[in-house]
Amino acid sequence: MNAQKTATGSAYFIVKETEKPRTHVLSVIVNNEPGVLARVIGLFSGRGYNIESLTVSETSHEKHLSRITIVSSGTAHVLEQIKKLLERSISVHKVVDLTLLADEKGYDKPLERELALVKVAGKGENRVEAMRLADAFRAQVIDASTEHFTFEITGRISKIEQFIAIMEPLGLVEVCRTGVAAMSRGKAGM
Repeated sequence: MNAQKTATGSAYFIVKETEKPRTHVLSVIVNNEPGVLARVIGLFSGRGYNIESLTVSETSHEKHLSRITIVSSGTAHVLEQIKKLLERSISVHKVVDLTLLADEKGYDKPLERELALVKVAGKGENRVEAMRLADAFRAQVIDASTEHFTFEITGRISKIEQFIAIMEPLGLVEVCRTGVAAMSRGKAGM
């Protein structure tokens, strides 16, 4: 095993991982009821892992089911433990690590998309350059005045982050991101 136990001041042992952390996308089907989201994210925070992206939406109104998409970085071992804990929860119907599923199918990543609203204020050259770059990134103008633009951009996380970085020196004012929506590739559903 790649782990080594070290004693701490706690009653528990901390397992030191030698495996490199990796970003994983988890998809969790849960009952659409109060408190479920808090219990799900509590499993991550209770183990000291940050959730990088979190999206939740009802997927079946008739069955009262919601889908939680979580992006988190960690070792496969730790995320497997969290997945097993989630599966034992009464409110959870199914947990799929979309990253591992993509690996098994020979894909680089699962299908991932994110939407961002990006507000840029500027005049003159910066304004013209922001419009030119937005067109190159296929960002849509959804609000504008003589002093600002608000762009809507959809795509992979890397595309969104690159667009934001490019807009920063041109007068970036504000960014609002939805978080990742993800599915496995291929014809099979969850």
